[in-house]
Amino acid sequence: MTFYLRNAQANDVNHLTELMYEYIVGFYQKPRPATEKVHALIQTLMDEQKGIQFVAEQDGKLIGFATLYFAFSTMKADKITIMNDLFVLEQFRHTEVEAELFVHCQNYSRDHGYAYMSWITAPENKRAQHLFDKLGGAQGDWVNYSIV
Repeated sequence: MTFYLRNAQANDVNHLTELMYEYIVGFYQKPRPATEKVHALIQTLMDEQKGIQFVAEQDGKLIGFATLYFAFSTMKADKITIMNDLFVLEQFRHTEVEAELFVHCQNYSRDHGYAYMSWITAPENKRAQHLFDKLGGAQGDWVNYSIV
């Protein structure tokens, strides 16, 4: 299978938006955010202001994406990345596309001097957990919370 990974670009906005909707609404069954908000997020990431977004492309079509957000760790007193998203279309799951996106994020983090990359996944997403275990990820000791 031939595909390649690259930074998201301005001409990707509409296709990337649809891919993000498949991730948000289709995969995680969450409400569909306003298109303007998704476009603003993509633009922020393209400007590498608070993160960066990578896409997987095959034959001119986007088939997956990954998002890194830039943050800091008090424990390390250093900058870190948080991989908030790793998604590929269903027909590309269990292929090298997933692993390559993950490794691309890991390499970016290391090559740009980040102390480490962290990420979370849904407890029921056992398939993703298996991938992360296989790629050398380790579950942490922290319990994650969120509030609206």
